[in-house]
Amino acid sequence: MAETSEIRNVGLIGHVGTGKTSFADAILFNAGQNTRLGKVDNETSLMDNEPEEIKRKTTISSAIANFFWKNKLINLIDTPGSANYIADSKNCMQGIDAALIVLDSIDGVKIQSDKLIKQAKELNLPMAVFINKLEREHSNYKAVIANLDKSFPAKPVLIQMPIGEETSFKGVVDLLEEKAYIFEQNESGKFSVQDVPADLKADADSLREQSLESIVECDDEVLEKYLEGQTLTSEEIQKALKAGIAKCQIVPVLFGSALKNIGVVQALDFINNYLPSPVERGEIKALSQDGSEIQIKPSATEPLAALVFKTVIDPYAGQLTIMRVFSGKVTPDSVIYNATKKSKERIGQILHLVGKKHEAVTQALAGDIIAVPKLKETQTGDSFSDEKKAVTIPTVKMPAPVISFAIKAKNKGDEEKIHAGLKKLMEEDPTIHLTRDAQTKEMILSGMGQVHVDVTIEKLKRKFGTEVLLEAPKIPYKETISGSTKVQGKYKKQSGGKGQYGDCWIELHPLEKGKGFEFVDNIVGGSIPRQYIPAVENGIREAMNEGVLAGCPAVDIKVVLYDGSYHPVDSSEMAFKVAGSMAFKKGYLQANPILLEPIMHVEITVPEQNIGDVMGDLNSRRGRMLGIDAEGKTQTVKAEIPMAEMLQYAAVLNSMTSGAGVFVMEFSHYEEVPAHLAAKIIELNKKDHKEED
Repeated sequence: MAETSEIRNVGLIGHVGTGKTSFADAILFNAGQNTRLGKVDNETSLMDNEPEEIKRKTTISSAIANFFWKNKLINLIDTPGSANYIADSKNCMQGIDAALIVLDSIDGVKIQSDKLIKQAKELNLPMAVFINKLEREHSNYKAVIANLDKSFPAKPVLIQMPIGEETSFKGVVDLLEEKAYIFEQNESGKFSVQDVPADLKADADSLREQSLESIVECDDEVLEKYLEGQTLTSEEIQKALKAGIAKCQIVPVLFGSALKNIGVVQALDFINNYLPSPVERGEIKALSQDGSEIQIKPSATEPLAALVFKTVIDPYAGQLTIMRVFSGKVTPDSVIYNATKKSKERIGQILHLVGKKHEAVTQALAGDIIAVPKLKETQTGDSFSDEKKAVTIPTVKMPAPVISFAIKAKNKGDEEKIHAGLKKLMEEDPTIHLTRDAQTKEMILSGMGQVHVDVTIEKLKRKFGTEVLLEAPKIPYKETISGSTKVQGKYKKQSGGKGQYGDCWIELHPLEKGKGFEFVDNIVGGSIPRQYIPAVENGIREAMNEGVLAGCPAVDIKVVLYDGSYHPVDSSEMAFKVAGSMAFKKGYLQANPILLEPIMHVEITVPEQNIGDVMGDLNSRRGRMLGIDAEGKTQTVKAEIPMAEMLQYAAVLNSMTSGAGVFVMEFSHYEEVPAHLAAKIIELNKKDHKEED
């Protein structure tokens, strides 16, 4: 078992399609975890092994590999790059000590990479860059490098330079050690160490000097020696580089090809030698029981502090809880305290993972990442600690869903199975939301995009043997009035024997937005006996809930009951309830009723070249622009847009921006529907209600 100082927790982060999983597979092959070079395209990847991932040839769920490289324990996390799964990536970033940003040599930093880089900055994570796919036609690493400054909070510093381009790419120059690594062209990862090629020497020397100027600034002693013109030793350069990375002052840049297995071993050595251990990363923030902030020291002798950053439903092991141990230690066959749930959990086995492979370990010390099977109450985001010194570790905020569907069971009687299955999937993925719309009576499944929902439905069928039908959800329109009126509601029924009689006069007035319903009893002189007044209110409330204009709930209305009459024999609560309902419905139509629709606050981030198309499209969706923020090569549009116009927006934005655009939205408020649209909606709603009846 590795000591805390010998652990490296590294996440592969970046936009979809940059080759993160191929890079992870190449790392595992070189580290002896696979007898062949796993590849996504031929379905031999160790990391992408879910059927939904294999089908789409893209990472859907983060995968963890615990392995040793030259006596260091590397806990590697391959994270998804799609906006559909950004929450998984963000959660995993809470468990690592450094982010290795994987970029491709053509596109460089795209929007999703940019968002994840910002998240890494918020978490104060040291970062490094691996520019991948240098073997590709049209690769242009120089253009990628030229734009790195715009995306990273610290200065990018070249540690290597490529040897050759496109199909002639064959190795890398280590600028600091002034060595060339020339690889065999057979994907074996074997290489020879040579002098820097003569035709690259001048460029290598120039780049080395530029890099040294940035590196030495990270250590005062080394800087002083450098400024005095003294020759720096390799150890001094390494010391300054390591300090600069740990303090987030520089972002080292490496090169390679995951598919050709070039530069991967050098990246592994770089992880070992330069990325921080948990000890070098230092203390982390936690919250004590009284809410005060405290520091957690990364030591096995300290009280336990651990964070669950992922949950996996494994077909063989059941639920696997993935946690980072920040301090203390965890051992098998023990009981630990869930400080979030304020409950105890029994630990059976402790596992290390490499994709689907599980290996039991005897203990997990501070800094380690482990999987624990079959915990009963623990969920993603929970903290474990010493019960007597309970602490919780703050977690990242989950993004709100951006797409929703109404779901129905394909096979009658499957409703309970669907709910149980989705509940399990929600434990694995907290960005899946299942709610019941109280107004429309629909079950609503929400997610981060069309792909996210599609994959969820596929998993539901594969893991739980049940299918659902997806439909566009009904928009939860509401109604209100814009004018005032006075009206009578009189219910009189006589057919022999005891009759029914209820008579009331009411005023209707509009209220401010969000005020709901106000009922005022202004009856004087006993025109309506006290025992019947609640019945009038109940009749009005029922009529409001059913709606009058379009069958949608009525809101923000004040009703004043000011007069009426009764019959000593025929009056009853039921009669006055009917009279109240009649009065409201009659007066409602006289008080200028209007239809209201939900308005969403939307923020859309796109490459700057797409901003014109996006704004034009939003105008066609009745959007109201609130502002535009520019940052680097992206622009973020903030707008208010009717929910009805956003139901299929994820697919539209994906098409407009070739998959580069992302958006978030949340409910803002209700507004009046324009008259020409309201008439159509009212007609459709009335038709739907007739069919339901």
